[in-house]
Amino acid sequence: MGTFQIEGGHQLKGEIQPQGAKNEALQILCAVLLTPEKVTIHNIPDIIDINKLISLLGNLGVKIQKLAHGSYTFQADELNLKYLESAEFKKEGSSLRGSIMIVGPMLSRFGKGYIPKPGGDKIGRRRLDTHFEGFIKLGAKFRYNKADYFYGVEADELKGIYMLLDEASVTGTANIVMAAVLATGKTTIYNAACEPYLQQLCKMLNSMGAKITGVGSNMLTIDGVKELRGCTHRVLPDMIEIGSWIGLAAMTKSELTIKNVSWDNLGQIPAVFRKLGITLERKGDDIYIPSHKDGYEIQNYIDGSILTISDAPWPGFTPDLLSIILVIATQAKGEVLIHQKMFESRLFFVDKLIDMGAKVILCDPHRATIMGHDFKSQLKATTMVSPDIRAGVSLLIAALSAKGTSIIHNIEQIDRGYERIDERLRAIGAKIVRTA
Repeated sequence: MGTFQIEGGHQLKGEIQPQGAKNEALQILCAVLLTPEKVTIHNIPDIIDINKLISLLGNLGVKIQKLAHGSYTFQADELNLKYLESAEFKKEGSSLRGSIMIVGPMLSRFGKGYIPKPGGDKIGRRRLDTHFEGFIKLGAKFRYNKADYFYGVEADELKGIYMLLDEASVTGTANIVMAAVLATGKTTIYNAACEPYLQQLCKMLNSMGAKITGVGSNMLTIDGVKELRGCTHRVLPDMIEIGSWIGLAAMTKSELTIKNVSWDNLGQIPAVFRKLGITLERKGDDIYIPSHKDGYEIQNYIDGSILTISDAPWPGFTPDLLSIILVIATQAKGEVLIHQKMFESRLFFVDKLIDMGAKVILCDPHRATIMGHDFKSQLKATTMVSPDIRAGVSLLIAALSAKGTSIIHNIEQIDRGYERIDERLRAIGAKIVRTA
């Protein structure tokens, strides 16, 4: 189990380039299974979860060539379908939640898709019903082996149909879209997710010859085609990492420039940080954050009531950044209520912040009230364990702002979502050391 040793309390300065978006890359990589032709993808992040999926694709028989850092070609023209029922696949697939999205492409192109119960963050129940209900509506037969938690769908032919999703699941929508692009007839998906990363998937599929309309809305229409061709695609910068760097700059009173952020795909993220009193300046496609030497003040509502920041499906605020918002609120002037609606266990890391001296009241599994210190009382260093990707980075940001030297164990959780984070932080002045 790896460890970070962080000497906090230092101001940082410089430029930082966000990595490619993890959540987009997981979808895009699965989509290469839809065609026997070569697909080239750029800006793939070099992180544990993505590398696990690339390894899984290679074991399935996809021909993979690394062109440069973050750039690969994939060709799924000679797949080993027996691998999907092997013990190796059951072990490999169960360690990565994103592996669920190979089912849609495999079902669509080969008439069968299998997956072991996927792993991932321990952030509460994340059910797979939306995925499999969509496949069943398209004509697939579902089976589940309870003894070894193995799911399967099979179909001689998928047929387009109208469906109303029970939730706007991003991975569920992506999986159903990939199943529907080669189905016979027209599929309409209402209450579809419309995150930028899902939009990117649809744009990529259209460039491969798919016929998807309504991209960016909550109703997608897909006219099935007989085959898809190869393409070249570039992954967007990771909005969650961008939000993490904004929070880092505020908490450490640092002057930072975040490069090439794709402003038009950030949605409400800049506005939510501004509600906490954080100054963001748009410079071309960069975000410039000046040093907040005088701190930052949370805005109340017009009637004077306490600000509430909650998550919601896009275009609402992403749940992946609520833990970052919570941490930076600990040093703001004022109070804020954080309401985590979409997952029930993501706020349980606040006990570590309380150990560091933060004023946080955990109201229930979904809500926490934070009373900011206004930098009049610095967080103090402590030893902690990273519970998941986003909470881990939030604790890292807290440690970088704290007085003294903090230890964070289980940093593999952070490495699952952030590329070479210690190297990149050292480049802008952070005192962080990785130990085995």
